[in-house]
Amino acid sequence: MLELAVKSLLAYLLGSLAGALVLGLALGVDIRREGSGNAGATNALRTRGPLFALGVLLIDLGKGVLGAAVVPSLAWPAADAEVGRAWLAVACAAAVVVGHVYPVWFGFRGGKGAATLIGALAGLAPPYVLPVVLLWLVVLYATGYVGLATIVAAASFPLWLVAGAGAGYGPSGIRFVALFSFGLFAALLTVFTHRANLVRLRAGTESRARRFVRPGLWP
Repeated sequence: MLELAVKSLLAYLLGSLAGALVLGLALGVDIRREGSGNAGATNALRTRGPLFALGVLLIDLGKGVLGAAVVPSLAWPAADAEVGRAWLAVACAAAVVVGHVYPVWFGFRGGKGAATLIGALAGLAPPYVLPVVLLWLVVLYATGYVGLATIVAAASFPLWLVAGAGAGYGPSGIRFVALFSFGLFAALLTVFTHRANLVRLRAGTESRARRFVRPGLWP
């Protein structure tokens, strides 16, 4: 189990390098003190502009891919025959996302994990990235709520899996079980990290990203 423990830890530490906080350090700012207080790409866009937000997005996506696809394949520690490769990849993918949400380098106060989840999904099962992202865009365009779009998109991944939307990833074998487990984890974590958004939605106080909404659809 040494391989599983070490590589999961490495993925977690990688995830702890939150893009908004790393770039913020370079600029001498703490984005958690601005806007919504979230160390993610959405708050970065609202408070620091598109260039800063793009940098944040690329870092958070990239570390998700590295955590899910590269860390599990590292030559050290040596491969453990008792650890399935699919479960190792899923464990590292989950760890990199948890690292983003609870970064050890930044007092365990990170972002909500959406971009890193997409990166991890790209590392685990690339065919599912497009349908998940497209659904996110559709919900965002229809409602203007970034949080709602993120929750719906994350919750859709296990459904796409069951439907066999990606070639070779249908409901059969250990890989499917591992990916489905990651999908449930991703959906639950996304709901948890967006719980404040859900409270505001219920109260009718959640703000809309009007620049992304179809003109005239909402007042």
